[in-house]
Amino acid sequence: MMRNTLQVLGRLTLVLALVLAGGFALTAQPAAAQTQFSGYTAGVQIANLTSTSAVVTLTAYNNSDGNQNGSPLNDTIAGNSSKTYFPISNVSAGFSGSIVVGSDKNVAGIVNILSSNFLAGASYVGRSQGGTKVLLPLLNKDNGGFYTWYSIQNAGTQNATVNVAYSNGLTAGPFTIKPGAAKVVYQSQEAHPTKNFAGTITSDQPVVAAVIQESSKIMFAYTGFRDTDASTNPVIPLVNANNANYVTGIQIQNAGTTATQVTVTYTPTPGNGTACTETQTVQGNGGSANFALAAFNATAPNPGTSTCVKGAKFVGSAQVTGNSANQPLVGIVNQLLPNVNGEAYVSFNPTNDAGETVVMPLIMDRNGGYFTGFNVQNVGTNPVTVNCTFQNNAYTVTKLLGPGEALNDIQNNKLGERYVGSAICSGGAGAKLVAVVNQLKPGTVDNLLVYEGVKQ
Repeated sequence: MMRNTLQVLGRLTLVLALVLAGGFALTAQPAAAQTQFSGYTAGVQIANLTSTSAVVTLTAYNNSDGNQNGSPLNDTIAGNSSKTYFPISNVSAGFSGSIVVGSDKNVAGIVNILSSNFLAGASYVGRSQGGTKVLLPLLNKDNGGFYTWYSIQNAGTQNATVNVAYSNGLTAGPFTIKPGAAKVVYQSQEAHPTKNFAGTITSDQPVVAAVIQESSKIMFAYTGFRDTDASTNPVIPLVNANNANYVTGIQIQNAGTTATQVTVTYTPTPGNGTACTETQTVQGNGGSANFALAAFNATAPNPGTSTCVKGAKFVGSAQVTGNSANQPLVGIVNQLLPNVNGEAYVSFNPTNDAGETVVMPLIMDRNGGYFTGFNVQNVGTNPVTVNCTFQNNAYTVTKLLGPGEALNDIQNNKLGERYVGSAICSGGAGAKLVAVVNQLKPGTVDNLLVYEGVKQ
């Protein structure tokens, strides 16, 4: 079925316990005052990143009481293969909760959450480990019609006591969350003094979190950052501005305690814009600031300083190249076609997340109307020649990338109608590559989903 083709994979190598932040195998009908859609459904896809079979177990927990829902689902996934769990067969009707995936091999996974009428969808990746501090760079309450809600899952072995501090001064909690279970927090129910803000979760047990951003038509999703995911120079493989009306906003959050001047350098792919920079101050203690959106907008005033050409088309990549106080930073990247579709992905830590080879487990060409396009970015300091090959297909892509440069390839009409497979891009010894993949079905509803490539 076409809906199953939407399931994609995450970028993390996961050992033994993949934790998927909760609330996203939803078929229950939440109150209209809480969310922008009347109901949700979801699927999970797990990829085996090794060459031998993996034994996996999916265990579900209720949001309502934190208890296990149904029996664990036990399965085997062949080497270098993946499986889609949609619908999730081991849960009761109307399940609303969280899932923990265990495996005896390295696996990666993603959740795709869809509105119950299938007119909007979004993706987020699972985490292999939780943290006692988790960062949420972008939250909304009626920000141009967008609201957020997020789920905090206890990845520990004891009850977790959880608190949330927002960058606008508001707080939430304390919440008590059972092991494996999750707590959903709706910004529509909170008295926020600002429409756009960030959040910092603290807990006495390791937790993971996922955020849903939504209007009445469009849905975004992203996975919260542990503070250990932060970097002084995060990288962003794909930025669109004034490109077939697509725009990009980059929300950078300061995980440190001191305000810092942050400079983002934008590097275009050939023929798709002019290199430029943007500088803003990002406040400490969980403060955040938005980059890219105003810098490329023809009429919006810049919140800081920028050398970018307003109103000009730009397709390329970005990286933090200046950080005056050397503070740890994380970022959320929102791609938006106003009033049609949108999706989010997370920034990369070039030290921890980059690899000589990146795997993109779901690539499509005219599959139920969907096709993919990816950006592979060189985040190292030396030029590298990147070679990309596609599963069961003779098509290849080769490009020499300078530091900070990205390879952009769109698979539409290149791999064959109804093609579904994977791609591998390699840069050779010492290369440092990251990647992001867009899945798109053109139309007038939100059929854009995005995932991060997997370091191998």
